Amino acid sequence: MIGSQAILAFHNSSGVPIAYTTPITSLSPSMQPGDLSFQVSNLKAEYSNGDMIIFATLHLTGSMISTNQVWQEGTMSGTSFNPHAMDSPNRASVGTINFENGATVAGTVRTSNEKNVHGVLNAVSWGVLMPMGIMIARYLKVFKVANPAWFYLHAACQSSAYIIGVAGWGTGLKLGGDSPGIKYTKHRNIGITLFCFATLQVLALLLRPKPDHKYRLYWNVYHHSIGYVTIVLSIVNIYEGFDILDPEKKWKKIYTGIIIFLGTITALLEVITWIIVLRKKKTISSDKHINGTNGYGA
Repeated sequence: MIGSQAILAFHNSSGVPIAYTTPITSLSPSMQPGDLSFQVSNLKAEYSNGDMIIFATLHLTGSMISTNQVWQEGTMSGTSFNPHAMDSPNRASVGTINFENGATVAGTVRTSNEKNVHGVLNAVSWGVLMPMGIMIARYLKVFKVANPAWFYLHAACQSSAYIIGVAGWGTGLKLGGDSPGIKYTKHRNIGITLFCFATLQVLALLLRPKPDHKYRLYWNVYHHSIGYVTIVLSIVNIYEGFDILDPEKKWKKIYTGIIIFLGTITALLEVITWIIVLRKKKTISSDKHINGTNGYGA
């Protein structure tokens, strides 16, 4: 699990139990000895009656008095660790321990539920509603019959996405606060960036110049640029979340299918939009030519 502060024990080539620390920083960790985010001393391992026992003194900060713990076991190939099994007992071998009073809570129900809520809220808001809102603004406004309804649909869709997204962002902050030893730096930084961009977009709607204002062109460039960057970062971060949460593969496939569907619709609407725009330009050009030959224009 990325962000884990791991203490490992194994039999070396001489059959002697060895223990060491290593931080897990990627999905393919090197498992080389390294310092953790907190100090560990008096570290040793003993093997007795088929059980590997690790002894250590942990020098914890105040924020780590209560923390999550994960226990796993697996096989080795020479001096390399093989991935542990992913069946139900392995996935459920977690709990919370309070180092101040010694209380422990086994199981993952609460944390898993919070992670699932976080994932669903963000996938729906940033990954579905936000792109749909941009599609509405991009493609509906070319139809006269949709004016000004497209704007209100766009604003409603983006506002809903923002509210749900902020809720998802908040659950992410809480998950991070409840797990001080676990850090998903890239996922966290992209999430903060998305929150800032989305907040700027909401403020931009409130500060939107009138269509004939001299600064409206600059506002359009800013609003569109931030919007498209937000969509790209949203999709990237949702896939980061899939890698972290590691749900059943079908959920990642379902979301990928939704993105492909929206992408296909976008491509079709882009073609239709350009056809309409070019026809309008041709009509305007023809009208000018006709008026010019009849003496109504030059």
